[in-house]
Amino acid sequence: MGSNTGETPSAGNGIIQDESFKHRIWNESKKIWVVAGPAILTRCSTSGANAITQAFIGHIGTTELAAFALIVTVLMRFATGLLLGMSSGLETLCGQAYGARQYHMLGIFLQRSWLILALSSILLLPFFVFATPIFKVLGQEESISDMAGTLSLWFIPVMYSYITSFSCQMFLQAQSKNKIISYLAAFSLCIHVLLSWLLTVEYRFGIAGVAISNILAYWIPNIGQLAFIFSGRCKETWKGFSMLAFKDLWPVIKLSVSAGAMLCLEVWYNSVLILLTGRFKNSEVEIDALSICLNISGWEIMVAFGFLAAASVRISNELGSGDPKAAKFSIAVIVITSFSIGILLFIVCIFLREQLGYIFTKSPEVAAEVAHLSPLLAFSMLMNSVQPVLSGVAIGAGWQSSVVFVNIGSYYLIGIPFGAILGYVFNLHVMGVWIGMLIGTLIQTIILITLTCKTDWDKQVSIAKTRVNKWLAEATE
Repeated sequence: MGSNTGETPSAGNGIIQDESFKHRIWNESKKIWVVAGPAILTRCSTSGANAITQAFIGHIGTTELAAFALIVTVLMRFATGLLLGMSSGLETLCGQAYGARQYHMLGIFLQRSWLILALSSILLLPFFVFATPIFKVLGQEESISDMAGTLSLWFIPVMYSYITSFSCQMFLQAQSKNKIISYLAAFSLCIHVLLSWLLTVEYRFGIAGVAISNILAYWIPNIGQLAFIFSGRCKETWKGFSMLAFKDLWPVIKLSVSAGAMLCLEVWYNSVLILLTGRFKNSEVEIDALSICLNISGWEIMVAFGFLAAASVRISNELGSGDPKAAKFSIAVIVITSFSIGILLFIVCIFLREQLGYIFTKSPEVAAEVAHLSPLLAFSMLMNSVQPVLSGVAIGAGWQSSVVFVNIGSYYLIGIPFGAILGYVFNLHVMGVWIGMLIGTLIQTIILITLTCKTDWDKQVSIAKTRVNKWLAEATE
């Protein structure tokens, strides 16, 4: 009798604990997908806009396609890395302030971000205006460089769209109000498909037609996001324009610069891959094939970036609210979820490698090269399902300055030199360069995993509280 009464509660407690654990996973998954779902749709729509542009340009000519590849993977990655990185400083501040229930600070942070990103965009202008001589100095073929110079001017409005796009996304994501962003992105993508077909196929405007459609695809969501914020849908966090946005900008600039350096080093990594490839013989075919692979990888990275956003929001919110255990639990759930999706995409990429190239080009040579590179593409997608999530953890906790050094070491001191040696010395060409760069990504991922596992999260809560209180005090002075 006594034995039975002793066993029953034990079994019951085990069931209750198991149900409680499942309930925690379910609740955390819902919180993650509230942010990650719309973020994935938004980023896939953005990546889709590039894919649509690439598909139409690819059917105009191989030189145009190679020039587009240079613009997107070098200039636009350069601009994206800088502006997205600098806006991730806003992601840290907004997420932790929202978790600490200091809602009014989000609107002030947003306005400060606009000022900083606008100044940064002015500094980026010369790279677009003088794209042709820049690419020639970097060793790219003359015909491709000339065409890239023409295309780059059409991408200046796209670059300026990032000021509003990135900052508003960070602002809304911190509040888990980013569904509107995905709706607007999906709408603009449909418009982009229709306009690209009309302007290039029906009316034969060529490059200009695709470029105009591309510009509209980036600006339509921006107008919608601003209308959403200004219309009173963010009453607690948007109190109108304030002169506080001009106050104490230097600390925000320092955080934005460190955040920008962190993501720049990651985003520019693939740009180096394109530049190294441009020096090989028959580079036009290899650049075309590599750009297609990177475009496909970009779709998967957009999914991982959705989880990056979720990781950043969840970690910053929990640290701001003072719950280190919830932050650690969220990290585990996000990493496992994203990695599972990565495994699925890895399998799909391996089985469909012969057909992937023909989505973007009519050239059998380019398609064959894409099939040849597909195993590396599959492994890239697998690693990219984890690495961006860990970067999101770093952003949420405000570790951008530390991760800068991790990125420099793993990417630029190991990955690129190894890639250059394998590509040029061992004559493995694109595959050698890519293998070397995968090694750098693997090392960076291992370091971030170690850093995350060994972090004192109670201490991170104290740091987050100090940061929020500091900004609050400065805003009320």
